[in-house]
Amino acid sequence: MSATPLRALSFDSAAAQYAANRPGYPPALLDAVEELAGRPLPGARTVDVGAGTGIATRLLLARGARVTAVEPGPGMAAELQRSLPSVPVVRGDGNRLPLATASADLITYAQSWHWTDPSHSLPEALRVLRPGGSLALWWNVSDASVGWIAEQGTRLGRHLGIDDGAHGTPGGSGSRNVETLSGDFARRLLPWSRTVPVDTHLANLATHSAFLVRDGESTRRFLDEERGHLAAVFSDGAVEERYVVELAVLTG
Repeated sequence: MSATPLRALSFDSAAAQYAANRPGYPPALLDAVEELAGRPLPGARTVDVGAGTGIATRLLLARGARVTAVEPGPGMAAELQRSLPSVPVVRGDGNRLPLATASADLITYAQSWHWTDPSHSLPEALRVLRPGGSLALWWNVSDASVGWIAEQGTRLGRHLGIDDGAHGTPGGSGSRNVETLSGDFARRLLPWSRTVPVDTHLANLATHSAFLVRDGESTRRFLDEERGHLAAVFSDGAVEERYVVELAVLTG
């Protein structure tokens, strides 16, 4: 396997940790999806591709969408089925959607479009969408305009040897995600934040693929050092993570 598929499936080894520590999304995100798609979510036949452990799936269900999850990783799919047993889960990926033509009102990719080959995944999405249906892509990107996040991003880049913003690593540069999309996508940037214990923040970091494919001892050393950096900023042990959700919606 190439590096990208290996990284894409690396989450299986940390599915429970992923579900427990990854951030969700603000209510304003699904408000914007409804607005840009031009239809309400209640009753919408929705396919959540690269659904992972169901973080976005759960929010879509709460809005009344009729959701089918598509997930390639067995560990992630099992975690999703454990927490959302009523949701149909189909094993597959965005490059080859195992779904009928013209069967969905909305297809969503929450933090997952970058794992696909758009030359395949975009035609596949358009095939599965009904006429007038919408494709919604979004990413949580750490807000590097915040001083401590920018500093952490520098340390992450130095440790990992990469600028990993396109894959959502906190501190990454981010905005490449929507800026590189082709087609008539409508775009929104939605800032939000959450405050979590430092242990949750570090556990969140550890669930990113750039760490999951690396030596565990190296990761532990980095996270121990990062705990010290965070203690200097958040003396009470509560970390304010600030994000910008990058949203892009294409309607047929």
